[in-house]
Amino acid sequence: MESTTSSFPLHSSKPLPRRIFNRIFALIYAFAISALLLHHVKALLHTTTLFSFFISLSMFTSDVILSFMWINSQAFRMNPVVTKPFPENLKKVLDLSDFPAVDVFICTADPSKEPPMRVATTALSVMAYDYPGEKLSVYVSDDGGSELTLFALMEAAKFGKVWLPFCKGNNIMERCPDAYFTRICTSDSQIHENVKVLYENMKTRVENVVERGNIPDEYKMNEEEAEIFGKRTKGFTIENHPAIIQVLSQTSKEKDGTGFSMPNLIYVRREKSGAVPHHFKAGALNTLLRVSSIMTNGPIILTLDCDMISNDPSTPHKMLCYFMDNSIKPKLGYVQFPVRIFGLNRADIYASEFKRAWHINPMGMNGLLGPDYFGTGTFFNRRVFHGGPLSFIGPEIPELSPNFVVNKPINDKAILDLAHQVARCEYENQSKWGSKIGFRYGSLVEDFYTGFQLHCEGWKSIYCSPERPAFLSDMPIALNDVVTQTKRWSVGLLEVTLSKHNPLIFGTRFIGPLMALCYSYYAFGPIWSFPVVVYSFLPQITMLNNISIFPKVSDPWFFLYIFLFLGAYGQDCIEFILSKGTILRWWSDQRMWIVRVLSSDLFGCVEYISNHVGIVPRGFNVTNKVIGNEQSKRYNEGKFEFGVSSPMFVPLSTAALLNLTAFLWGFLQVLMGIQMFKGLFGVQMFVSGFGVVNCWPVYEAMVMRSDNGRMPYKITFLSVFLAWGLFAAISFMSKM
Repeated sequence: MESTTSSFPLHSSKPLPRRIFNRIFALIYAFAISALLLHHVKALLHTTTLFSFFISLSMFTSDVILSFMWINSQAFRMNPVVTKPFPENLKKVLDLSDFPAVDVFICTADPSKEPPMRVATTALSVMAYDYPGEKLSVYVSDDGGSELTLFALMEAAKFGKVWLPFCKGNNIMERCPDAYFTRICTSDSQIHENVKVLYENMKTRVENVVERGNIPDEYKMNEEEAEIFGKRTKGFTIENHPAIIQVLSQTSKEKDGTGFSMPNLIYVRREKSGAVPHHFKAGALNTLLRVSSIMTNGPIILTLDCDMISNDPSTPHKMLCYFMDNSIKPKLGYVQFPVRIFGLNRADIYASEFKRAWHINPMGMNGLLGPDYFGTGTFFNRRVFHGGPLSFIGPEIPELSPNFVVNKPINDKAILDLAHQVARCEYENQSKWGSKIGFRYGSLVEDFYTGFQLHCEGWKSIYCSPERPAFLSDMPIALNDVVTQTKRWSVGLLEVTLSKHNPLIFGTRFIGPLMALCYSYYAFGPIWSFPVVVYSFLPQITMLNNISIFPKVSDPWFFLYIFLFLGAYGQDCIEFILSKGTILRWWSDQRMWIVRVLSSDLFGCVEYISNHVGIVPRGFNVTNKVIGNEQSKRYNEGKFEFGVSSPMFVPLSTAALLNLTAFLWGFLQVLMGIQMFKGLFGVQMFVSGFGVVNCWPVYEAMVMRSDNGRMPYKITFLSVFLAWGLFAAISFMSKM
């Protein structure tokens, strides 16, 4: 189907052929699940001991949860749709003067984990868009209140006067200078060399001040810059600092080297006080929303993570192919571009692509109301932050309305004074910000929660995945950083699940059952931890105690288990391959799913409970984006980076030891012909063997490595003790 704006279509949408197969397979698989659950019920009714009841109930509960999550997952497979923009037709139906203004929001919070230089190059990459400079404004929120980040952005504003015309004049596609000069540039021309020298000088200056931890006087080029850095007070901390809004580049004044207008670049430090909730990233985004309304009020807003660089200067044109289509414009809330990761090793050992969450599932939601909000790479209609398409919620002052026309320069005193006022930490008190207006509070996954609320209010979204990635990001390469990041997601998802806005109960009323199931798949994701823990420990421990809990190989029910396993994994593998994946990366993806469930999801559930009973305060952990050379080398070699004594490694390493012990013991028994006819050679051996193959990086880290990324001895010894304790506990229970 094509857009109908004119004789020049702006975009098209196409359902994927596999939806027919998905529907047929879902029907067959549903019958198989029903048969399995019926089998469990009969087993429960015929238990004769407390121990057998415990085993049967555990397996039944696990399979009920797995069935529930499978039902949720099918909503993505009913009508997957791909869309394609036609930016070449945009200029045929729209003049450059009619392009809407775009405000870009970039958030950073900790200069020790999010290097200032990386924030600066991200800003430069979007400032260099093929878009009218006078219609582009970049706002950087610095929640860490770091003068190092401010200095890096000031340097970026100066370098941008050379970098922007250089990119546009040479039609460069990769417009992040660091990426271009380290991975792309092959020219020997003098112009390229001159620009490279300027960039290296800028980079050296920024890295020097970061190493020093302060801005030396010789780096303050004039009185104005000295005054800017002099605003930092003595009692200044990350959690307590005043609001500062600094215009670093102004389109009405600043020109690049060829005389064209530079985009606006504005540094924003919202006021923070330890006594006032700041709502983490959502609070920072809402501050940017208000400040940008006062200063530029662009009708289109792009949200970006501080390490997510532009990879295609024509991305705004692709976005406009949807926002300028009058047939979908009234209800189009946002256009979501996928998160693409660069620097992955061949196997993508940490499954950092998040192929299902960021590439496969969004196509399934495209056939419904559109994808969820990823938190980055998203172009919003500013109007979505003020109620549904038919229910506008007016702001407290006219200047915050999406329809407000800014008619003063952004450095006008009245403009700056009002911008500082709306950036105060107490501004939102007794207001609708975070509940009805702006990005939504109440969950650590403010992106997921905001997207869900916008869909419930009647907005739709579009997933656009062009051939050339619109944005590129990097990823943590230490396993502790990976699972810490996903643990925060797990806590945030549980906050949505166990709130009044539960997707199944609240969502079904507003977005329909299929879309509600899509959101439910994510929201209930942390409960995967129960069935995975059961299947990672119970079959193995019972096999070590000569207890069979699955059908024998000769039993027809054995083949039902095989069908359910191969059917689920087979379909997942096919979808992964069809989405330009590889078998090797699919294997890493399913292995990391198990790793995350046994660490992030399990500890996320524990942390959520701890937060709500007051044992542990609610917090937001910034993902570390600083990478060491040795870590990078081990990652490129495909080695898991453990290194630290994280408690989240304990369940994983304990499960690894139990699976290996059970498999070796069972295999020995089979060779001796002892236990084969008791059924232990069936599903239990298969489950243990599957666990052993998946846990190979754990065994390697425990006994085969001596580098700094190996499994700490403390974790290994603790896991041995726990594995023995679980075996002894089940052995004791079985004799009761």
